[in-house]
Amino acid sequence: MASDLTSTPSGLPVRPDLAGLFPFGVLRRGGTVSVRGSTSLLLSLLAEPTAQDSWAAVVGLPDLGVVAAAELGVAVDRVALVRDPGASVASVVAALLDGMDLVVVARGRLPDAQARRLSARARHRGAVLLTPDEWPGVDVELRCVGSEWAGVGAGEGYLAGREVDVRSRGRGVAARGGRVVVRVPGGRGPVARARAPGRFVVGSRHQRFPRGVMARRLALTPLEIERKFETWMAPRSACLSCGVPTGR
Repeated sequence: MASDLTSTPSGLPVRPDLAGLFPFGVLRRGGTVSVRGSTSLLLSLLAEPTAQDSWAAVVGLPDLGVVAAAELGVAVDRVALVRDPGASVASVVAALLDGMDLVVVARGRLPDAQARRLSARARHRGAVLLTPDEWPGVDVELRCVGSEWAGVGAGEGYLAGREVDVRSRGRGVAARGGRVVVRVPGGRGPVARARAPGRFVVGSRHQRFPRGVMARRLALTPLEIERKFETWMAPRSACLSCGVPTGR
């Protein structure tokens, strides 16, 4: 059964400049959100929740830049990366939805039926499912419809960022849509120091991280990931030093 989008929901916070894109100005728990045309915008949706101690996971985005995420305000010490889930993407995402507040997943070749089951899982667990791709039955879809670079004058200056025109549409009360113009930083900005003792990266190659961010690599297969999350999340009391959440 589709979730009720007409009543005030519990939700995760978003940046004030993005609140106009969502009904009630929050990321509704249990919702599925598609963000088309801007990885920066997608990452920006993780900034406020992770800054307020929520946990997030990113699945199937091998080119995701940790430094870029930190520049956008994401608390990268509270983000788990599963760069290559292989053929087990559905089971990996399902396991992550059981313990994370937000899960970002690249759909790839995921069939409609499996995508809908993952959305249903998110509704049941009260997590937020985010994707950069088309997704069946999505609750809110964000699209970047235009952008303009700032910082360059007549033959001088440098790219300081760009203004992106973003529009939203969706189901229920989200059908009214929304529109905002947001500023996306350009170039390398300051990187906030990570606050927790560490984070974990699954299936990644060697990568440099911002100073103050401790990265730990766990060499796990997708099946092992699923089994470990079932073990970790079932009692909602397990706590590993690498930063696995103990529940919401």
